Formats: sequence, structure tokens, C-alpha cells
Amino acid sequence: MPSSAVSETRPFKIPRSVLVVVHTAALEVLLIERADKPGYWQSVTGSLDAEDEPLSATAWREVAEETGITEGSLCDWDQRTVYEIYPVWRHRYAPGVTHNTEHVFGLTVPHILPVRLSPREHMASLWLPWQDAAERCFSPSNAEAILQLPKFLPGPSASAGQ
Repeated sequence: MPSSAVSETRPFKIPRSVLVVVHTAALEVLLIERADKPGYWQSVTGSLDAEDEPLSATAWREVAEETGITEGSLCDWDQRTVYEIYPVWRHRYAPGVTHNTEHVFGLTVPHILPVRLSPREHMASLWLPWQDAAERCFSPSNAEAILQLPKFLPGPSASAGQ
């Protein structure tokens, strides 16, 4: 699709986004499968809607939109990854934008929760043990974030599975 068609129907995406690793205290991680790329599994992701939107607000909005989950404890992991935007998705950004800055959050939920997907964006969901979830991700930065999950858990479970 030409970029002019995208800009006529919706504004360009802001090249700042969040990655939210949704998980339980037992290190079960939620993954969702992209509708536009079957077989591409990931955590919740999404771009800011406005330059001044707080990152935490973006994280909560994206989790609610993509999964229907509205409960849990959100934690900013204070990690950023700058990566090259895959060419297949560059038409969503202004001309010349080739990189995105992704801010990583964790969302601890009380237990495995039912998921209500946005069918326009995702076609399936699953909960996996953290190491299996990391292996399933198509994005290296997403896999790396999941592998760091144990160090962000409070208390004695922080070393679980290591």
C-alpha cells in the first residue's frame, strides 16, 4: 500500500512505542499472534497516540485495546531499545523514519486471565512459561525483554527459573 494511502486514512505513527510483557508472578507470559503476519508472536506493543501521551498511559491503553485486560500492576522497567523498523511496516511512519524507540514495561496480573483480542490486530493468544515465550517471539528485543522478566519480580520469586 503506498504511503499516501495510509496518510489519507490515518496519521503517521509516532516512532516511540511501548512493549508490555504481561505476566503472572509464576512467570507465565501472555503472547499474541499478529493478524497481519500469521506465525509472528509478540507481547503487547503500540505507539504513542500523541507526542505528550505518558508512556504508562500508552502501555495501559495498548494492553486494554489488544487484550481486554484492565487489571494488574504496571512497572516501567526503565529500558529502551532503538531498532530499525521492519521495511514491511515503514509505510505507517512519516517518510524518512526508519527507527523506533521502544520503552519496556511489565504488567503483573494476579493469574492467567482470559484475553479478548482485537481481531484487526491479533488472531490468537496463549500463555507460556517465560523461557518458552521468549523462544516463540519473532522480535529479538521482545525475546530479550521476556528473558529479563525474573529480575523484575519482587521478593523470593525473583530468581525463579534461573
